[in-house]
Amino acid sequence: MKHIMKSLGLAALVALAPLGVAQAQIEGTITEASARQFRVAIPEFKADTPEARELADQIAAIIRNDLRSTGLFDLVDPSAYVETGLTVQIQPRFQDWRLIKTESLAVGEVEVMRNGEMRVAFRLWDTGKEEEHLFPDAEGNLVFKGRQYQTTPENLRRVAHVLADDIYTSLTGDEGYFDTRIVFIAESGPKIDRTKRLAIMDQDGANAEFLTSGRHTVLTPRFSPNAQKITYMTYENGRPQVYLFDIENDRSESLGRFQGMTYAPRFSMDGNSVIMSQAINGNSDIYLMDLTTRQMTRLTDHPAIDTSPSMSPDGKQITFTSDRGGSPQIYVMNADGSPQVCPSTRKRDVACRISGFSGGGYYSTPVWSPRGDYIAFTKQSGGRFYIGVIQPDGRGERLLSESYLDEGPAWSPNGRVIIFFREARPGAPPKLFTVDLTGRNLRQVPTPGDASDPAWSPPLR
Repeated sequence: MKHIMKSLGLAALVALAPLGVAQAQIEGTITEASARQFRVAIPEFKADTPEARELADQIAAIIRNDLRSTGLFDLVDPSAYVETGLTVQIQPRFQDWRLIKTESLAVGEVEVMRNGEMRVAFRLWDTGKEEEHLFPDAEGNLVFKGRQYQTTPENLRRVAHVLADDIYTSLTGDEGYFDTRIVFIAESGPKIDRTKRLAIMDQDGANAEFLTSGRHTVLTPRFSPNAQKITYMTYENGRPQVYLFDIENDRSESLGRFQGMTYAPRFSMDGNSVIMSQAINGNSDIYLMDLTTRQMTRLTDHPAIDTSPSMSPDGKQITFTSDRGGSPQIYVMNADGSPQVCPSTRKRDVACRISGFSGGGYYSTPVWSPRGDYIAFTKQSGGRFYIGVIQPDGRGERLLSESYLDEGPAWSPNGRVIIFFREARPGAPPKLFTVDLTGRNLRQVPTPGDASDPAWSPPLR
């Protein structure tokens, strides 16, 4: 089995010096991504041989597809171009691009080297200011103005996603999320006897492959912070148990023999622990396991069902689902178990309820945004399911999607997009969808078959 994430980390993608432009200091601060569309032109990349032309066309097409999928970019129709034959070595005729209302112009070229590797050079121009846009360096500072990579053609998709990330970051001020992967449950077979396998693919649906054989049902996969491990639940030993899958070594292992069932696992923010639910004698509570010592720490102690825990980005708080108030709702607690003043009641409590105060409904599967500003959730109300977001103090609830069954939200690494799975009608197969925080950009994610329980990796770089 070939796992592309193993060998194609960006150690294999060599970044060369900026294209003849000195570093610059960025002024001001990076603002949040705008809801408006950025008008961008991505002409055909320059290529001098048929082999290079094929690679160049693929790279440009992937970049266009990445940007188009966000709903934030208005790509200029090539039939409107005035200037053609662009090269990274020569400034474009900016007035020709302003004439067709192009704000940013992407110029690239691809060369196949004698050793079989490809060289990809790239510049992004601001046609209004008649200067190059800034790109992020290794620390995330917007300083470099040119991009050049030399690598093997098998890394073509990675190069394209990295360049799309650069464009996204340069224009929106937010981190791009195209050079990432999605882990999910690939489903097949009849409804009463489904095969559910752990699977992985690029964020745009390419390079999908299975990680488990399908002999045992698996559910709720989640990436580690370094994207090299996945924690998930499996019925391999006849009852729900939490496992780890090591992508680098293509190996899975149980986290241990537990009393009762363990399920709904998720990594801590530092990747050193796994937070999960454990049910003992019918009572489900939240536990934290240290992956080095394999010691378990109990975080909740309540006769109600506490499940689906997720840590805040700073590791100081935990959100989870509990029916301690009579129906499944979202709660927030301090990770150390200390009491806090609950915003809804102004009283001190270990866990504060933040959902269901207006309009009712059942809430589940809360997951903290990587930015820390929102918690995504699944809501069930009036016979319909919704994916929504709410602030950690219970304010600002917004519903982003609605269907017969929408469930299992997970965040993009920049906290701007949510992926989830949907069954559009009774008996319909589950499919993956994404929606942005505006709720306006809802898109189906291509998968080789039925799919559920998605999770998004951190950036691969």
